[in-house]
Formats: sequence, structure tokens, C-alpha cells
Amino acid sequence: MNRRMIVLLLIFFIFIVVLIISAIFSIKILLFTTTILFLTLLLYYSLLTVAGLYNRLKQKETPVLDHYPGVDILIPAHNEGVVIKETIEAMLSIKYPGDLQIYVLNDNSSDETAEIADAFAETFRNLHHILVPPGEPRGKSRVLNYGLSISENKYYCVYDADNQPEPDALVKLVATAETNTKAAGAVGYVRTLNEATNWLTRMISIEFQVFQLLMQSGRWQLFKTGSLTGTNMLVKRSVIEELGGYDPYAIAEDAELTLRITREGYYLPIVPDSITWEQEPETLAVYLKQRTRWLQGNLYIVEKTLTEPGYFKGKLLVHSIHQLLVYVVFWLFLLISYVWFALGILDIFYIEYTYPLLFIWYLAYMVYTSQLFAAQAAQRTFSPINIFVSVIMYFTYAQLFSYLFIRSLISYIKAKKNRQVIGWEKTTRFKSK
Repeated sequence: MNRRMIVLLLIFFIFIVVLIISAIFSIKILLFTTTILFLTLLLYYSLLTVAGLYNRLKQKETPVLDHYPGVDILIPAHNEGVVIKETIEAMLSIKYPGDLQIYVLNDNSSDETAEIADAFAETFRNLHHILVPPGEPRGKSRVLNYGLSISENKYYCVYDADNQPEPDALVKLVATAETNTKAAGAVGYVRTLNEATNWLTRMISIEFQVFQLLMQSGRWQLFKTGSLTGTNMLVKRSVIEELGGYDPYAIAEDAELTLRITREGYYLPIVPDSITWEQEPETLAVYLKQRTRWLQGNLYIVEKTLTEPGYFKGKLLVHSIHQLLVYVVFWLFLLISYVWFALGILDIFYIEYTYPLLFIWYLAYMVYTSQLFAAQAAQRTFSPINIFVSVIMYFTYAQLFSYLFIRSLISYIKAKKNRQVIGWEKTTRFKSK
């Protein structure tokens, strides 16, 4: 081997060593940066938890109004024969001092939905069975727009076709909306009717206690921002008319409308004591189908947030950042946490100037589980089985999010590429047991 060849090999060896050192250094910088961001995210959710608990503890009694304005209840229904009877009975049991009109918006059902709704409509004067004309795009937004066109009261309240609101749920929403300046309406809480069916329904129930109530209460306490939940939500007719109705292409119509309401300077107060009971998916297949639709709807909103002006100003900034945190950043950090766990558990890699990677993963688990316990403490739903389910949720239920996100993202990109409208599909219902 001549001298030139030796020099070339030496240079190549030095280049490889430098490349490896640079890669390790870059990885350290990357891991350090993501660690700081991840800790910031954990701190943010911890603050929301504490603020939510504080908000729940200081809840006041519902104010009594001198006059209760008229309310229209809108119930979008498509093949809801399994649950619609119990839903209508619950609506007719609502105690409201003002004018209350109930509209079952039958979106071309082919089962017994029409017969059940007709039977009630013949008996109760304030119960109306409305046949919604067929049209495109299919979905809840179009049905609600039609319901708004044939009703006329000051407020409307949306309930899904599997909901059973408590008798005082509506009066609490209206009283809150009427006594809060610049309120566009008010948002209640959704509890799980079939929680005890299996572990999946228990996990969904606990998830709702955290992210649909505790986090909502925390954001209202800190930023005076609330989000519509799709059901048990009250909105002023004048506001929805000002905004031009629902976006018919939005699958997550509640989240999309929340952004527009907030952008116009209106508030959406959170009313934790206004409760409706809702049936949740009892099988993994139904759950995956439902959550894929939800994620596709929220990806549509993320796209609007990033491509249209005005979504990062004022109070709308809180909603936009929250949308990105939940549906983009959280998933990225979830993937990174897998790497942290693998490197830490195998003792392969450490960040020398901070804690071991495995500690960061443990911290994420502890914060997540603490939120589940805090929500159950606020709702007084502790039980031995709920405690056990909470302990394993991070390893099971939370990890489904990665699969759902990838699945939804691929479907969303394909639809955009082929210029297809993403179809709205209803969630399968189950007979009450």
C-alpha cells in the first residue's frame, strides 16, 4: 500500500470519526431541545389541571333569571332507531321555564327513526319531527344549517341523538349565557352513559373527565376561552347568523365554529354542572372509526389555522396553539417518547448535562396519570377499577393516538390529492343493557 493510499484512508477515517461525533453532538442538541419543549408542554398541561381543579372547586350556584328566552333543541338523527326513543324521552323531561321547542332532524333514515319520532310528535306539541332534504356534502353541519333555517328562538342547543341530558342541564346553560357579557352561548359537560360496559368505555369516560372537562375548565379559568363540544352546547342564533352558519365541509363542526366565534370576540363559558349522558363506542372497531373522523375533522381545522390569516391573534391564539399542541405537537412528542424510552431502558444513551432520558419518560407518565386522578377526584368517580384503568391508560389507550393520527393523516392527504370531500359517517349505536 503506497503512501498516497494511506493518506486517503487516514483522511477517510478522520472524516467518518468527525461525522459520527457531529451526529452524536447533533442528536444531543436535538434531544436537549425536544426535552425542554416537552417539559414546557407538560408544565402547560399541569397548569391547566391545577386551574381546572380550582375552577371546579369555586363553582357557584346557577343564577336565577327574571326572563328565560326561547330555546330550540336541535337533534341531528340518521338511523338512530336503537337510541332515539330514550333520547326523546330525556329531552321531554328537561325542565325549562321558557319556550322550548325540540326538533328531531331526520337525515334520510332508513330504519325506525321516523316512526318513533312521529309517535312522540303526535303526542307532544313542542316535539317536531323534521325530514331533512337530501343534499351534499353529507353530515351534521348541513343538517344543523337546515335545522336553523326552520327554527326561530333566540338560542339553539345541540344534542346528539344518543344523548340524555339531565333535567336542569339546559337552564344552567341559558342562565350562564345570559349573565356573561359577550357570551355567544355556553358549553356543558358530557358524561359516559355506558361507562361500566368494558375497559374501553371506562377509558373513554376518564378521558372525557380530563380533556373535555378539567382542561376546558382550566382554559376558561386562565384565558376565558371555551370550546364547543358538539353536544350539550348552547349558541345564540344571532351569532351563528352573523358567522354565516356552519361550515358544511367541516367534519369537526364544533371545533371549527369555536374558532370563528372566538375570532369575532365572543366568549363560550364552561358550565361543568350542566350534564348530558352520552353513549360511547363499545368496540375497538367503532372507536377507531369515530376517532379517525374526529382527527380528519381537526386536521381540516389545523390546515385552516396554518393557511388562513387571523388565527394567531388575541384570544384565538389560545385555541390555535391548543389545536396544534393536541393534533400535531403531542403526536410528535409521543413518537419522541418512544425513542426516549428505548434509549433509556436499554441504557444506550444519556444526556450528560441533564437527567437520564428514562426519567423524562417517567415524568410524562406521572403527569398524564396524575391528570386522570385529578379529574376523578373532581368528579368523585374514584373506584378500584378506575384507578387500575388509569394506571394502564398511558401504555394502552394513549398509544392508540399514534396509529389514529397516521391513519387519519394518510386518508386526509389522499382526499386532498384526489380533490375528494371527506365523507361524514355516524357512530354506530348500541342497545342499552
